[in-house]
Amino acid sequence: MKVLAFGATSSSQSINKQLAVYAANLVEGAEVETLDLNDFEMPIYSSDREAELGQPEQAKAFFAKIGQADAIIISFAEHNGSYTAAYKNVFDWTSRIDMKVFQGKPVVFLATSPGPGGASSVLQGAVGSAPYFAADVKGSLSVPSFYDNFDMETQTLRNEELKAQLQDAVNTLAK
Repeated sequence: MKVLAFGATSSSQSINKQLAVYAANLVEGAEVETLDLNDFEMPIYSSDREAELGQPEQAKAFFAKIGQADAIIISFAEHNGSYTAAYKNVFDWTSRIDMKVFQGKPVVFLATSPGPGGASSVLQGAVGSAPYFAADVKGSLSVPSFYDNFDMETQTLRNEELKAQLQDAVNTLAK
């Protein structure tokens, strides 16, 4: 099974990317491919730019990566209660290729933050809108207080309850 994993942010120090990669490696026998949204940077989407540029190669490449995966794990960073500008822009351009951005793939949506909210606002939005974009959400989990619950040295969740919930979520991808 080929699992595509990424943090929905452009931060080079992304805790969400760390969580997504950790989760993807919990999928038994998975071949994990990690994306970096910085590889898909494009001008800010607008209908004027779309008329001028057409569909950027980066959006086509992102859509193709999703199409090549058997399952997807995304961990959403939260900026002011919503998606990061980097993710939203890649998503907006890609949705102009096909509104079914996720192509019916099984997905696990995650979110984390340094604070107790665990980026739960953006996670709720992502899960709620997923059906409109052909994402088959198999599970979701918000991890609060990332640095308290994630061991940076071993790159593993140290909170056993969260670890079990995450394992249950990723196990649904193989079904």
